[in-house]
Amino acid sequence: MAQNIVWHEPSLQKEERRKRNGHHSAVFWFTGLSGSGKSTIANRVAKKLHELGVQTYVLDGDNIRHGLNKDLGFSEQDRKENIRRIGEVAKLFVDSGQMVFTAFISPFREDRETVRKLLEEDEFIEVYVKCPLSQCEERDPKGLYKKARKGEISDFTGISSPYEEPESPEIVLETDRFSIEECAEQLLSYIKERNWI
Repeated sequence: MAQNIVWHEPSLQKEERRKRNGHHSAVFWFTGLSGSGKSTIANRVAKKLHELGVQTYVLDGDNIRHGLNKDLGFSEQDRKENIRRIGEVAKLFVDSGQMVFTAFISPFREDRETVRKLLEEDEFIEVYVKCPLSQCEERDPKGLYKKARKGEISDFTGISSPYEEPESPEIVLETDRFSIEECAEQLLSYIKERNWI
């Protein structure tokens, strides 16, 4: 832990930013297997909310690994650090009064709970994008399952590394049963029902 560092209170508080924006701020933490539809749904909902005048941002797993987390691999320790960093960044977006959507496999419950603890009640919404492995593997939009099955990718979630399903997510989107559009509408309904926009 670094020494001689003092926390400075901001001149503007989260509540003031929310009031100015006219909506709640929270992180919608999308979790699920590769190919389940996390990024697609997150981007669809963020765009729909943007069109309604809501401040939104999407933090995508692959994109973050091009910059902020490009020094991390896929070992269990690196995955933990990846999620820790994203949690801290997501918290900054919440503090800034925005709705932030994170699309990361985030396979371990403990890591997701660590992020939840960074935030206040009603600020961490775990969105489980549920889809059977067989269906994700059939979709395989990036060809990663094929590579994992050939042994070209080690520690691949669902194949050679475990995925721990959420035990009590705020919302479950089943992409093997509903279209992307239907899943996006389910999440929008969840947000509207809570009068967050």
